[in-house]
Amino acid sequence: MSPIIIIQAVLAVLLISAILIQQRGGGLGGSSFGGDSSAYSTRRGAEKIIFIATIVLAVLFFAVSVARILF
Repeated sequence: MSPIIIIQAVLAVLLISAILIQQRGGGLGGSSFGGDSSAYSTRRGAEKIIFIATIVLAVLFFAVSVARILF
């Protein structure tokens, strides 16, 4: 296996983990069923770090995927 495939697999696992760690309410857990009634809240602390890390991981995953196609 080439190193780029391994890097892509590791990034995929990290990206999935970062997405699952986020605790954003949505779907059936929304305000219509007694969940959080605020429409918007500011990200602070660990939640902000995880959010930024998720964006960085997504960009890296995209870049590695494009590089894999081109090379």
